[in-house]
Amino acid sequence: MTVRSKRSDLAAAALTLLLAWLVIYPIVIVAADAAHPSALRDFFTRPGEWAALWASIWISLVSVILAAAIGIPLAFLFEWFDFPGRKTLGALIALPVVLPPLVGVIAFLFLYGESGFIARAVQSLLHLQNAPWRLQGAVAILLVHAYSMYVYFYLFTRAGLAKLDVSMLEAAQALGADRRATLWRVIVPLLRPSLVGAAILTFMTALGSFSAPYIFGGGFRVMTTQIVATKLNGDLPLAMVETVALALVAVAGLAILRRTEGDDILVALGKGIAPRPRPIRRASVRWLAAGAGWGLAVLLLLPHLTLALVSLVPYGAWTTEVLPPVINFDNYRRLFSETERLRPLWNSLWMASASTAVAVVIALVGGWLVVRRRVALRRAIEALLALPWALPGTVFAIALAITFSVHAPLQLRFVLVGTAVILPLAYLVRALPLTGRGVLAAYRQLDPSLEEAAASLGAGRWRTLARVTLPQLRPGLAAGASLAFVAALGDIVASIVLYTYETRPVSIEILSSLRLAETGVAAAFGVVLMLVSAVVLGVGARR
Repeated sequence: MTVRSKRSDLAAAALTLLLAWLVIYPIVIVAADAAHPSALRDFFTRPGEWAALWASIWISLVSVILAAAIGIPLAFLFEWFDFPGRKTLGALIALPVVLPPLVGVIAFLFLYGESGFIARAVQSLLHLQNAPWRLQGAVAILLVHAYSMYVYFYLFTRAGLAKLDVSMLEAAQALGADRRATLWRVIVPLLRPSLVGAAILTFMTALGSFSAPYIFGGGFRVMTTQIVATKLNGDLPLAMVETVALALVAVAGLAILRRTEGDDILVALGKGIAPRPRPIRRASVRWLAAGAGWGLAVLLLLPHLTLALVSLVPYGAWTTEVLPPVINFDNYRRLFSETERLRPLWNSLWMASASTAVAVVIALVGGWLVVRRRVALRRAIEALLALPWALPGTVFAIALAITFSVHAPLQLRFVLVGTAVILPLAYLVRALPLTGRGVLAAYRQLDPSLEEAAASLGAGRWRTLARVTLPQLRPGLAAGASLAFVAALGDIVASIVLYTYETRPVSIEILSSLRLAETGVAAAFGVVLMLVSAVVLGVGARR
């Protein structure tokens, strides 16, 4: 064994231990502590616990169905048919992705809630004494999930359609298959990996969803809100049992969905030329499709526009009117001129930046060891990088809160709860799958001969890394880093469990503003988050 391979194995062992300490160890601590007889008895005998667990499962499954019902037809429409404004509309359709979960929920609240624009307009139009509806419970949660998560099916299906080989479709038609047979016998099997990937992402996101159930749940509880409520009530043993139960459901759901991919996925071999969008021949149908597309785009943009409008309404100026009588920039002036108002924003920015930077470094080291050095522990490193994605954020938040609230250095447990370290650590763990997946994919597409050529020309290891490797990895780095940063910037799940007043992020400040009826300030924070997220994702996409 050479000195270089020994160093690689040592680095791999050190990285594996670090990842195990970050990812596995807190879960093990919670699982061990959850084996508390009284807590187990309470969980198994209380109907409310089972109701919350079942609610999480069926809400997640229905969210998958609704997201697929919206996203898949839209993907076929914008990928396969050509009509005026198709490219612009295709980009606008994906805009809900720039709304952080909490921001999207409060935008829905301002638009469709019982005191929102739509409800006020209907109440005024029909001369009703009270609001025409209450946006609360399972239906409200599913509406928010459908709006925010159809994007996964839309993007994944469009990507899958773009990779289809037109020769496969032509061969099916030459063998006498009609459109329906071609769809179900050729296209759907080829799209199965994309559809399963979107279903997994939607299911896991819905299972770990906290913002929508927290704002719109009312008396309807899912397991994420149940865990937080139990912890806030001081019953930590029961909260740990609930955490383990949700983790088991997440892992089981992930395993079942992964098995639906099957082993007989049809692999498209051929010219690799995707079908060109088909022009709609009839002018009336073409303009009808364009009009419907623009109408849908406006509908999807309404929450963004509502958020911007509410952010311009000064405190106490909007009471019973359909539209606010006064708009100005007073909320933004308060936000940017008061130090206490700015602190949560700066907290979120530096914590998201720090966690993303560390996650990128870990992903780079992991990618180099897994792909370039092919160390013996490469499968363990790759699995540890991906594991946080398979578990809801509430699970990790509770696990970190329990693990790092005890001073036991010999057990590798330190008191981090209540310090400025715990939230960036939580964001880091959640960022690992995003940066790790992007960097590993980029490493696997990188031609090793480029690095070998640089070395043969006299470039040292660091010069090769800076001048050859990193520029080639830039797309994967930019994608993973931008997604990780945006996720941390708008995080609410880990934040509500682990924050202190001094380290409170902007998501907690938004909730606080809503409780104080400062809806304009909450909306202003949401607009700032939305714009920062859009800029970061836009830069990441261009890179």
